[in-house]
Amino acid sequence: MRAAVTAVPDVLDARHGGIDAVLPTRHAGTRKLRIAYELAGPAGAPVVFVAGGISAHRHVAANALDGDAGWAQGLLDAGRALDPANLRILAFDYVGADGSIDAPIDTADQADAVALLLDALGIDVLEAFVGYSYGALVGLQLAARHPQRLRKLVAVSGAHRAHPYAAAWRALQRKAVALGQLQCADEQGLSLARQFAMLSYRTPEEFGERFDAAPTLCNGHVRVAAEDYLDAAGAKFVARVSATAWLRLSESIDLHRVDPARVGVPTTVVAVEGDRLVPMSDAVSLVEGLGLNGRLRVLRSQYGHDAFLKETDRIDALLAGELQAGKQRPSPVHDYNDPIGVSV
Repeated sequence: MRAAVTAVPDVLDARHGGIDAVLPTRHAGTRKLRIAYELAGPAGAPVVFVAGGISAHRHVAANALDGDAGWAQGLLDAGRALDPANLRILAFDYVGADGSIDAPIDTADQADAVALLLDALGIDVLEAFVGYSYGALVGLQLAARHPQRLRKLVAVSGAHRAHPYAAAWRALQRKAVALGQLQCADEQGLSLARQFAMLSYRTPEEFGERFDAAPTLCNGHVRVAAEDYLDAAGAKFVARVSATAWLRLSESIDLHRVDPARVGVPTTVVAVEGDRLVPMSDAVSLVEGLGLNGRLRVLRSQYGHDAFLKETDRIDALLAGELQAGKQRPSPVHDYNDPIGVSV
């Protein structure tokens, strides 16, 4: 259960709901579906679309309609770069996140769904699309397929393709789910897959700092210090995500392909040192393919792929620099004194 937030922004316009849409998908045929969204911020303010990992959803932060904490609560607090007192923050539930589509889903489908949502809401162009992890993949697809719908893209911990090492991690996670289903233990299989995923999201450095304790004996078996943390992560996950939704969105990451040369808007790529799912080499390749549209920022963090959820202050500082209205886009530079990391 999400914790309640005491301070709720009193914005002039906050609404959530859904639109009925017909979406021609790349692998699952033409689908009639309902796209659920949430929009918060002053009427007339620039609109920024925010999207997270495959378990993220439309409720990004507390607002006047829903006072519960969202999945990116800290990044939308008062005074932040994404403060909904100054911007209209738009988010949606991913296509297939409700488990209703048991067929391959592509990140291109998600981008096309975003375009349909913008049409329905009467939003001609986004001031920016800020995507983290899977959201970065969707943002790249949107910038390639519908470049007229956004002015800039910030893609954090996401690239133009799935790295083979990361794809192998996810394949093993999906096999854990399949094994659970064969044993009529769907929740146990999904929990184990989530626990494997947590190891790929974080780094050995963090685990060394947090769980450097001697193992214990429990009912005649050895139990290591990290197991309580992993068990809790698995249990929390299965309480809110269906196996079908997770499997199809996991596959969606591995189906993802974007030609960087087709991305038609200024794009900031944020890479994290130590991210084992999106290695630095892929981020560099993406930025090279973007040409003059591309800019690379490197974040040094022990949290690996999950840095965007843990490094709130540093991510906010980065967004503040990238999203300043009217600011001329800087030329590519090398800045090794940058407190965020390295700019290229």
